[in-house]
Amino acid sequence: MKTLLRLLLKTHHQRNRSGPDQTDKGMTLVELLVGAIMAFIIITPMLGFVVDMLNTDRREQVKSNTEQDLQAAVDFIAQDLSQAIYIYDQAGITATTAKLPPPPTNTTGTPVLVFWKRQQIKNAVPINSANAKKPSDCPPNGSECNDTYVLSLVVYYQIRDTTPNPTWCQPSGGTCPTRIARYEIRDGVKNPNSSDPTNPYYSLTDANEYAPDAAFEPTFDISKPLVNVTKGTGFTKDAEVLVNYIDHSPLTGIPINLAECQTALGNPKDTTGVTPTDIPETTLRIPPAPPDIVKSFYACVDTSKNIARVTLRGNSLRRIQTDANYDPNKSAFFPTASVQVQGLGARGQ
Repeated sequence: MKTLLRLLLKTHHQRNRSGPDQTDKGMTLVELLVGAIMAFIIITPMLGFVVDMLNTDRREQVKSNTEQDLQAAVDFIAQDLSQAIYIYDQAGITATTAKLPPPPTNTTGTPVLVFWKRQQIKNAVPINSANAKKPSDCPPNGSECNDTYVLSLVVYYQIRDTTPNPTWCQPSGGTCPTRIARYEIRDGVKNPNSSDPTNPYYSLTDANEYAPDAAFEPTFDISKPLVNVTKGTGFTKDAEVLVNYIDHSPLTGIPINLAECQTALGNPKDTTGVTPTDIPETTLRIPPAPPDIVKSFYACVDTSKNIARVTLRGNSLRRIQTDANYDPNKSAFFPTASVQVQGLGARGQ
């Protein structure tokens, strides 16, 4: 027993006197290099995957934003067109171009959709001139004044900048996107008790009395829509931008249906002659010829039936990059939206 105890004590004493274990000396330089290389091999593909996933998510987000903007634009146009009483086809626009509002400074503009509509003005015409002598005298409850309607000329343009515009051209560089702008010229509220045929309004300048816009031509007659459309001057109002990032690509690679409007509108006929004839595509389509932006905003118009079909194509990639011309392999990033509307109004009603 004593011999066994001495052996255990001797073994414990020797263990305490032994040096540190060789494995506690740390990693060698070669081991560090191998570890770094392995980490690089593993992390680099993962980092590329994350970056690609973020870029894909960004492209999908701008695509969704463009689709929403286009849908909101066609909804607005549809509501606007529903009040139309006369819609100009290409022949009508060509005949009245000189009288239409010019595009903004440093831009070129193509008038695509031009129409007259009746706009309601509520609580504007005094019933009894003894109580309310002018529209500004009308009480808010409408007890002393009636509603009325005035004519408005509405023009939708496709606008392209001739010089870079930091407001509408982001990211900067490359070819700037085009945008759709709306211009409206409105008649004023007329005084039914006026005895002056040259001035039938409550006021020619006071907006509170619903004065006509400076460019409105008082002698315009809706039964003669090609005559005296505007004064041709006095276009003091600014155009309102409806939507930006409308595609600016050239026509290369973009499919074009040369009978699209005839098909969409049911092959309308010209019945003014003895024998009805097909209305040509060049009359129905606005613009008629294929300039480099014709497929991104155009209209098909049948004036005789007061019907218009409007098509827009956006460019979502232009929101994040400058080289964003149309690519058939990426057509999903060039969404389109269309709407066909028949104006509820009619001339003489």
